[in-house]
Amino acid sequence: MNNKTILLASRPMGMPTSENFKFEERDVPTLQEGKVLLKALFVSVDPYMRGRMSDAESYVAPYTVGEPIVGGVVAEVIESKIPELPKGTVVQGALPWQQFSVHAGEGLIPIDPNLAPLSYHLGILGMPGLTAYFGLLYIGDPKPGETVVVSGAAGAVGTVVGQIAKLKGCRVVGVAGSEDKIAYLKDELGFDEAINYKTTGSIKEAISNACPDGIDVYFDNVGGEISDAVYLRLNNFARIAVCGQIAYYNSTTVPTGMRVEPILLKKSALMKGFIVRDYAKDFAVAAKDLSAWVKEGKLKYQETITEGFENIPEAFLGLFSGQNTGKQLVKVAEREV
Repeated sequence: MNNKTILLASRPMGMPTSENFKFEERDVPTLQEGKVLLKALFVSVDPYMRGRMSDAESYVAPYTVGEPIVGGVVAEVIESKIPELPKGTVVQGALPWQQFSVHAGEGLIPIDPNLAPLSYHLGILGMPGLTAYFGLLYIGDPKPGETVVVSGAAGAVGTVVGQIAKLKGCRVVGVAGSEDKIAYLKDELGFDEAINYKTTGSIKEAISNACPDGIDVYFDNVGGEISDAVYLRLNNFARIAVCGQIAYYNSTTVPTGMRVEPILLKKSALMKGFIVRDYAKDFAVAAKDLSAWVKEGKLKYQETITEGFENIPEAFLGLFSGQNTGKQLVKVAEREV
């Protein structure tokens, strides 16, 4: 079998380019006892992967130059020597960017193809949905009537955060980067207000006008000037969940901005960074709630799906120019069973 693989060719300086990726065909290893042969069906591309492309200390080890990039994948077992994972089983796990891979099974999560579209397990029922759930509910702790602001609101995490906040009775303001996204947030997802940060004359004024009663919860996916504007409108005892800082991911210098500590002090506000795995013990609880809300139609979900294994790098690079609405995925194959 042809087994196309995508390797990290070099570490980017600033914004990644196609030159940082290399395509290669590798042999599929002979299947040994205690292993399964997997065929990738959907590949997730995520902003956090940019950090792993750099050789810097972080919460997850960096990728190795010359080796396959690894990320979230939904795959099908097409040959098995693990009784618990028979042929035809669909799984989700951290797998290399290649069409076929051999795996010992540890860390693979079998998923029910009848529960929801397979792609959802890399989105609303996977890491992005869990991230939204824990960051908002465990850190943000929203109360009915409070104002919740979400940056990166039209992305895979932000769309879920805003909808859960509405389920909890909050007033929700989203910040995104196109008029189509603004319309989607307000007309389809029920956000109370939405701000196009690319066209507003002053993000500070826009945030202030959209939040006349101040801000109680801020779910931060972006950082930068948007966050600086939010800090100025924080209410007493506000909570800030720091999920991502995409404004800085491609910076080649140390970013500077507002000193937030005096504001946190004066407002008795909480600011907490988090990684979704911090809440691993409660994954089952969150998955149950998210699945129920999806089934009941309380959570709407949009995906941007690119077709073709060869387009994975392009889909990844598009994350940093805001080309996606909702979760960005790449469909690489159909199920065999």
